[in-house]
Amino acid sequence: MFESLSDRFEGIFTRLRGRGRLGEAEVDEALGEIRLALLEADVNLAVVRRFVSQVRERCVGADLSKSLSPAQQVIKIVNEELVAILGGEALRITYASQPPTVVLLAGLQGSGKTTAAAKLSRWFKQQGRQPLLVGADLQRPAAVEQLRVLGGQAGVTVFSEPTDPVSVARRSLEEAQRRGRDVLIVDTAGRLSIDEALMDEVRRVSDALHPQYTFLVVDAMTGQDAVATAEAFHATLELDGVVLTKLDGDARGGAALSVKEVVGRPIAFASTGEKLGDFDTFYPDRMASRILGMGDMLTLIETAEQHYDEETATRAAERLQEGQFTLEDFLEQMQQIKKMGPLTGILGMLPGLPKEMKNAPIDDGQLGQVEAIIRSMTPGERRDPTIVNGSRRLRIANGSGSTTAQVNALLKQFKEMQRMMKGVGVGKGSGRPGKKGKRGGRVTPSLADLGSLR
Repeated sequence: MFESLSDRFEGIFTRLRGRGRLGEAEVDEALGEIRLALLEADVNLAVVRRFVSQVRERCVGADLSKSLSPAQQVIKIVNEELVAILGGEALRITYASQPPTVVLLAGLQGSGKTTAAAKLSRWFKQQGRQPLLVGADLQRPAAVEQLRVLGGQAGVTVFSEPTDPVSVARRSLEEAQRRGRDVLIVDTAGRLSIDEALMDEVRRVSDALHPQYTFLVVDAMTGQDAVATAEAFHATLELDGVVLTKLDGDARGGAALSVKEVVGRPIAFASTGEKLGDFDTFYPDRMASRILGMGDMLTLIETAEQHYDEETATRAAERLQEGQFTLEDFLEQMQQIKKMGPLTGILGMLPGLPKEMKNAPIDDGQLGQVEAIIRSMTPGERRDPTIVNGSRRLRIANGSGSTTAQVNALLKQFKEMQRMMKGVGVGKGSGRPGKKGKRGGRVTPSLADLGSLR
């Protein structure tokens, strides 16, 4: 996400760092490039003007920190202003004193509203809540059935009736109280475009529910159209926030960088993939950091905590410490890392990673081939790859649907990785890798190495 904007900012900041001092002329030149980059990213013109004006005022008028170079100071100010236009702080959900807490989702057809409802229900479950999904979209064929399927995947019950949306909304409150559910997520009908019938229906559903939160679901890939949609809905419903979907497909970022400033409501959640787990609270500071190429370690750590098995990681680290890390251990680690999502997304969260590595073409399907090669080996071959001779290579290649050259490449690179990991001094000194907490410095095979095993 935001690839084009990140590339532009990286080029601008590289040129700034190459200059010893920055006067007004140099600042104005850089801001001119930033302005053009934001406009090309489809950011609202008024937002761009305010952003550039605010950055210039701070760069020229403020006392620069003695601990930072002029270029670093400009980058720091740009980062802080990006955080501000993205919303400042993440939205914190508060719950009704008398359950259920009602969350109403509205939006145009095709924005991903039904999927977002299921993803949001899963998110609430992770917070220790007991949500109930409500199918109030009775216009689109099979919308309720789609919600039931997605709800089943999330482990959340779905309520709906073949009556009318307002009746379904009223009955859902009774159903939530009867079932003891403390969060009610209501999926409403959308239209291909904003019309009076759509607005009237969603207004009546809202009046029946008196929701604590009304979120507009918008497709990030629609750019400025998403902002216009948000303005129209906000005039009718008085939104509490926006849920951005398909953010992983938005290489420019115009909607994300415009909606808060234009509508005056924060981005509450963001959907970054097709899986139900590809959904989380929107953190403006983390997103600004990623846009500027600074990585996103907090999100990476949280993702690892959710998907990485502590016992498996500890066992692998101990075996590595003892010089006994095998292909069997490597296979376990690879399966753990795959749970965290596509490798390109993980690499994008690492700070300080060279642009060439972040943009390297890593095919997750090729990792499946690596897995197939290892699984085609006998337990003895996984423990000691040195016994793999020519005939064994041919058998492994045939069994995994690969070539002997690919088997050779994997064995060679695994041997090199073992040598490299021993070279970092594991097994000596006072620290025991793998015994630290989840935020500690555990030693495991690097993602970059894993991505290069082809």
